[in-house]
Amino acid sequence: MKSQCLPFQQIPHTTRLFLDYLSYTPSVRSFYPRSPIFSEWVKDESQRVGYDAARRGKVSEILERQNRAWGASAKTLANIDRFKRGALVAVTGQQVGLFGGPLFSIFKALTAVKLAEQATAAGVECVPVFWLATEDHDLAEVNHVALLSEHGLPERLVEESRGIADAPVGTVKFGPEIEPVVERAAALLGDSEVATWLRQTYRPGESLGSAFALLFAKLFAESGVILLDPAEEDFHDLAKPLFRAAIERVSELDEALLARGKALEAAGYHQQVKVTSATTLLFEVKDGARTVVRRRNNGANDNGGEFAVGEERSSSKELVARIEETPEAFSPNAIFRPVVQDYLLPTLVYTGGAAEVAYFAQAAVVYEKLLGRVTPILPRFSATLLDAKAERILTRYQLGLPEVFLGPEKVREVIAARSLPPDLQARFSEAYASVEQSMAALRESIGRLDSTLIDTAESTRSSMSHQIDRLRARVARAEQQRNEVITRHADALSHALFPNKVLQEREVAGVSFVARYGPELLANLYQHVRPDCHDHQVIEVQ
Repeated sequence: MKSQCLPFQQIPHTTRLFLDYLSYTPSVRSFYPRSPIFSEWVKDESQRVGYDAARRGKVSEILERQNRAWGASAKTLANIDRFKRGALVAVTGQQVGLFGGPLFSIFKALTAVKLAEQATAAGVECVPVFWLATEDHDLAEVNHVALLSEHGLPERLVEESRGIADAPVGTVKFGPEIEPVVERAAALLGDSEVATWLRQTYRPGESLGSAFALLFAKLFAESGVILLDPAEEDFHDLAKPLFRAAIERVSELDEALLARGKALEAAGYHQQVKVTSATTLLFEVKDGARTVVRRRNNGANDNGGEFAVGEERSSSKELVARIEETPEAFSPNAIFRPVVQDYLLPTLVYTGGAAEVAYFAQAAVVYEKLLGRVTPILPRFSATLLDAKAERILTRYQLGLPEVFLGPEKVREVIAARSLPPDLQARFSEAYASVEQSMAALRESIGRLDSTLIDTAESTRSSMSHQIDRLRARVARAEQQRNEVITRHADALSHALFPNKVLQEREVAGVSFVARYGPELLANLYQHVRPDCHDHQVIEVQ
């Protein structure tokens, strides 16, 4: 496998916050305690991780029970034993998308494995953990997936199981309706080991969470990834001190989050989560639905510290009592989740995508208040996989991935322009050169006569070049209409590398690629994961 790097400046929709974090500019350093260069701080950070021995023992028992139920490999069980004996963890996580979710879910797991390996090599015993986001309640975000079809265009499959509206997705069980979806997926994946795994894991009686775990246990058996489902009641019981603090210290936490939001905006960055004076960090399950816990009267303190959960009103004391009695009914929001995670685990580092990097800029103040330490975040591995057909088309028309990112219409136009007869292309090149040469000489003469007219001359040159561009585009469109091969090649590129104008890793299921290239693809990709290199990679796969 060959690869080349593409800086994130050339990746569509990359935020300024993420770019500045990658280069660790002074403007982001107050929001992130560590640079994105893992090797610079891994040993020093390990000394700052505090973790209660009793909690380690309880978490070890839960992890072993969960992972054995999912068919954990000997390597995973050995890593749980290392955890039990004192290892730190490199954590990642993801929503439990249908059939393992998009390709970047696999990239996240591979990154966590690599970070754990590098930490251990540096003398810091560390194991990889994958946090299954089973408590999320947006079913529409996880009940579908796109698989590569025989025509190249990703085919969207949707699983129609339903539960109570806004119920945690981990509680939604599959019925018989999952079976035809699995069979269609198996048909798209072909005669492959992965198709067999889907039939074994996505079946009636399982949930999106349990099926995802069963599949990932198979995918990452050789890597020893430890899976964690936070919906486990025993995890909630362990997290009670943090849930209580979220209510008892709500004013302090909200003030810190509001101040952090203002600081981010003052620095020219965005807030991933909009925080208001009514915000708390918790959800409570009411009648099966995950319901936001809000402060009443926008957090005013003259109402006895009252809260609202849906239509129900509760005092601080009543909420804390419910947390003590039924902690499993409570769960953290997006800002609070990593803090709860790193209370339950001795986390050396978390790895995630650009959105999670943005979450951590806000979550840092909650970490400081409740844990006294902010877990460093590192960007996950990011890549576009380039098959032989796409590589041939790129080479034929001398295209790069940034040109594909311009969208299918532009790709067709570029390919058409580069498919024009050589003599016509030469005439356009001559026209450009002639304009440049003539206007350069004219600009020099005009400058000697009246320097105030130089800008007018430059504007004229630019306008003439623009008119040639317009003519070339019209000629290219005419060629495109005449030559159907151009449209076919352009669409093949867009479908493969920028489907639906989205990065391949975000749109296409990882199992599509594992089925096509075999489970050994994971080991090959792993060799390209370099935690101190933060570019997007373009990887040729055969």
